[in-house]
Amino acid sequence: MNPYCVSHGKPYRSFDEESKAQFGKKLYRLSLNSGLGCPNREGGFGKGGCIFCSEGGSGDFAAGKEASVAEQLKKARLQVAGKLPKQMPYGYIAYFQAYTNTYGPVEKLDQLFSEAMDDEEVEVVSIATRPDCLPGETIALLSRLNRRKPVWVELGLQTAVEETADFIRRGYPLSCFTDARKRLFQAGIPVIAHVILGLPGEGREEVLSTIDYLNNQAVEGVKLQLLHILEGTRLAELYRDGKVKALSFEEYEALLFAALERLRPETVVHRITGDGPKRLLVAPLWSGDKKRVFNRLHQDMKDRGVYQGKTYREGPVPF
Repeated sequence: MNPYCVSHGKPYRSFDEESKAQFGKKLYRLSLNSGLGCPNREGGFGKGGCIFCSEGGSGDFAAGKEASVAEQLKKARLQVAGKLPKQMPYGYIAYFQAYTNTYGPVEKLDQLFSEAMDDEEVEVVSIATRPDCLPGETIALLSRLNRRKPVWVELGLQTAVEETADFIRRGYPLSCFTDARKRLFQAGIPVIAHVILGLPGEGREEVLSTIDYLNNQAVEGVKLQLLHILEGTRLAELYRDGKVKALSFEEYEALLFAALERLRPETVVHRITGDGPKRLLVAPLWSGDKKRVFNRLHQDMKDRGVYQGKTYREGPVPF
């Protein structure tokens, strides 16, 4: 077994344990809305966005964009207050979650990210974006800010299979992700890749292809996410027409365990599942009970001897 997993009690390199080791405290994400929009929804690169993307732009838990960053941080603190530990230190990640958070002029980005960094309890600024929205001047800004406080960039890969990427209307080729990863690596900025399990037409082979690609990119972190079918999306229309289906728990678990076992042991796992907003969730409904799902996944990992890196195949790293 991965020796890191043995010493930290989970069968994968979990974000919680990694943050405690790196920062000496547990970190909580505070979801923010930069109000910058997305070129894949507004016609810059495409129109209508990815087929799974809701009106909130994958930021349905973030605050309203009309509030300042400082006001959003204050509101988000109240939302997580009930989860905060009583007897141990904690800090926050300012998570720019909604839409594409580098889709704007560099002066605006500097203002937004700097305001988040001004908060003394914010330990990290994490920025969700697209790899086709990272021009040189934006990466230069992120590199400069990274010297003040840690900056992470979360890139929505979803899949390394080009055919699937076209179907979900991702709007950029795989080579774009590869290039963005390289330039961020050279700037010293960690990358967290978002991967969706259960995309239409994808099974074990396609999921492992995506994991092998990320292993070769040596990304620092990964979020493994169940495909949620949300109201108001093109995906919901396809689901109701019987053209796509939602995964059962057992199907998702099989894909997740295969992905974890193939994943590079050094990669930090930031998420192994997720819960879509209940007011929008069409399917799968079993995912609404996040705590129960999380507990069962961990118990099944233990019972079946699943651990990160079990079937990892070392390949060339391009840096």
